[in-house]
Order: sequence, then C-alpha cells, then structure tokens
Amino acid sequence: MKLSFAFLAALLFAALPFITSSNYIIGVGISALIFTVAASALNLVYGFAGLLSFAQLGFWGIGGYTAALTVVTLGGSFWTGVLGAALLNGTIALMVGYPMLRTNRHAFVISTLTFALLVTLIARDWVGLTRGPLGIPNLPPPRAFGQQFDTPAKFYLIAWAFAVVTVAFLYALCSSRIGRTLVAIKQNEPLVRAQGISPMPYKLAAFALSAAITGAAGGVYSFNLRIIDPTFLDFYYMQTFLIIVIIGGAGSFWGVIAAGIALSALPEVLRFSEDFRMIIYGVILVVAMFVMPAGVAGWLRERKLAAMREALR
Repeated sequence: MKLSFAFLAALLFAALPFITSSNYIIGVGISALIFTVAASALNLVYGFAGLLSFAQLGFWGIGGYTAALTVVTLGGSFWTGVLGAALLNGTIALMVGYPMLRTNRHAFVISTLTFALLVTLIARDWVGLTRGPLGIPNLPPPRAFGQQFDTPAKFYLIAWAFAVVTVAFLYALCSSRIGRTLVAIKQNEPLVRAQGISPMPYKLAAFALSAAITGAAGGVYSFNLRIIDPTFLDFYYMQTFLIIVIIGGAGSFWGVIAAGIALSALPEVLRFSEDFRMIIYGVILVVAMFVMPAGVAGWLRERKLAAMREALR
C-alpha cells in the first residue's frame, strides 16, 4: 500500500513541469526534492543509527564545491562532479568517522559540529581553491543525451530522477537486515554486542553512506543555484534537514519523506504575510512538537495503538 502510494506520488511530482510553467513553483519543487534527499540521508544516521551528526552540513558544502570545481577547474561534466562529490564525501566520512565513532555520543555530536565549522572556514579562507567570499559563479547547466538542462523545468527532471533513485536506494537499505540492525544498535547497543554483532562497521557504513548521499545532493543543488560560495554552508540548511527529520519522526522512512516535501513548501505557502512569514512558520513548528513530540509518524503510531486497545476492550 505504501509503495503504491509512493509510486503514484513520484509520478505526480514528475508531472509538475507539465502542470505549471511558473519557474517559481518549479524552483520550490527542486528545493523540496533535494532537501528531502538530504534529510533522508540524515535520517539514516540519526533516525536509524541514533547518531546526531552535524557533519552533514560539512558534507553538503564539500559536495557542492567538489561538483563545481570538477566542472569549472578540471573541465569535467556535471555528472562526474556529482559522482566525485559522493565518492569524496564517503571517503572523508570513513576517515573522520572511525575516530569520531570511538567516542561517546555527546563527544560525537561536538566532533561533527567542529567538522562542519572547519569546512565552513576552509570554504571562506582557502581563496586559492574556493575563491573565498567571491565564490564560483556562472556554473554551466548540465548536459545529457544532447540536451542542455538550462531551464528550471528541465533541471527539475534531473532533481526528480536523483531523488527517486536515492530514495529507492535508501528504502531498500532501511527495510533490509542492515536497517533493522541499525535500529537495534540505536535501541540497545549492549544487547547487540551480546549477540556477537560489532556495531562499529554498521555505524561507520551508515555515516559514510549518509555523507555520500548528502554530498551528491549538495552537488546537484549547487548547479540549481548556478553559484556556490561560503553561504552554501549556512546553518540554515542543517537546521532545515534536522527539522524535517524531527517533524517527520526520526527513524520513520516515509514520515521523513512526507515531512520533507511539506516543510520545504510551507514557507512559500506562508508568503501571504511577508513580515510574519517565518514567525508563523516557527509557531507551527513549536505547536507541532508539542502535539507530536515523536513526530508525525510517532503520532500516527500512537493513534493506531490507541485504536487497537479500544477495539480489544
């Protein structure tokens, strides 16, 4: 049932450029797709493995700069840049993740935050590589099959295909034995160890895969903006990904997907009040957390359990 609904929703999203000619609406759709992918990657390491990682912001920025520099400096293609962003982030995550994961959970959070801040400093101060505050403007549009994806409607198809492939991969992973093992590690790591399973390889793999996907998403988004500079590492992005995971329900795959689409569009829906738009948005988030402290998925699960208890009386 869920897969059928997801397939139908994917087809409806694919039709967006044919339903409207508004570049603004299509641009919101592109952001929603890419942000949902990045939030799903965070959900893998936070919701399933139980590791709150602020390093996602650093991986997002590294992915964007890697894709841009691959095209502008090395003369590669957009596709090579996105693949390189994923591979580089995965490699870096393996290198920094191993010592980070040997610490306790609180030290891990601080370490990932430090990593994200370090990447921000590099983007701003390593002028020879990143061009500093000037950034890298005028990124060329992607090309494939003899076509140039130089309009929002055309680029939307790239974002849609990227989101569908990535979400399908994450669903297969999270619903597999690996995903169930990650949940078990999150809930009771000593018990998992007692069963003869070493948590480290699973946590490190989740961290690296999450980094690779976030980096690829950052690479795609940088070409949507057609420019990348240190503001690409603004904490707004990490905040957005984390809000999506929390509101959707950490550890809930489809809850995070639904929240990603809804919360990416919500600030635009609230533009009827430009002065109070973000205030209203903040109030909605606070109320949602009071009403649904376990997220939308947790709230629905509690309602379902309550209905089952009532039926058994």
